[in-house]
Amino acid sequence: MELKGKTAIVTGAARGIGRGIALKLAHAGANLALVDLGNPADSALTYNLAAQTDLLRAVEEANALGVKAVPILADVTRSADCERMAAETVRQLGSIDVLVNNAGIIAVGLVADFSEEQWDRVMAVNAKGPFLCSKACIPHMLRKKEGAIINTASIAGKTGRAGASAYCASKFAVVAFTQALAEELGPSNIRVNAVCPGPIRTPMLSRLMQFTRDAEQRMVRSEPLKRLGEPEEVGETVAWLCSDRASYVTGLPMPVDGGFFAQ
Repeated sequence: MELKGKTAIVTGAARGIGRGIALKLAHAGANLALVDLGNPADSALTYNLAAQTDLLRAVEEANALGVKAVPILADVTRSADCERMAAETVRQLGSIDVLVNNAGIIAVGLVADFSEEQWDRVMAVNAKGPFLCSKACIPHMLRKKEGAIINTASIAGKTGRAGASAYCASKFAVVAFTQALAEELGPSNIRVNAVCPGPIRTPMLSRLMQFTRDAEQRMVRSEPLKRLGEPEEVGETVAWLCSDRASYVTGLPMPVDGGFFAQ
């Protein structure tokens, strides 16, 4: 198992892409700190976030694969929570070798109708979250002179779309942050990459598609593979980026999008 003996933090791990990433890292042998807010309600959103029960279920699934997985409730937009997340991971699992900044939200609407609260919330979770979590974990990686940080960006971080201005802006920020941090940490043997998923079959996407007629069909028609992606397929890519097989890869925003950018 390529990541046996390593410890990985995955934020937004309770369901969707985060859960898919966590289970693939567990398959690769990594011990896991699975992090989520654990509170479904958010006044800036039109859908519910994951509950604490979802997080505990993901932890059980990871433990069943033979690794040690622990749950951590934390808000990635709060510095104190991120520092506690890092300290708890080291206390319970011994080290921080991999950080997957996956926690993310989306709110849709035209700019003229979009609220300041929605804009600030999307930017806080999607762009500030990776900064705060990285800032909390980097000192632990620097002591070992090795590590891997993977940020979940999006194809929306490479091309803007009407009705998703805040989400696109936040994911563009994630790509730029990834490239800048890769340059900063490269001399310390810490690699920083991003994955840019296309439409992935998750509860968040399902909820959003309820508001747009025939949304799934249009998404599928736009991609060469003619289907939605699965969370586990993003997880496979993340596991590869964390492994020694990607030892010379850093600063990369890697599409996992069914060929969207081949068009």
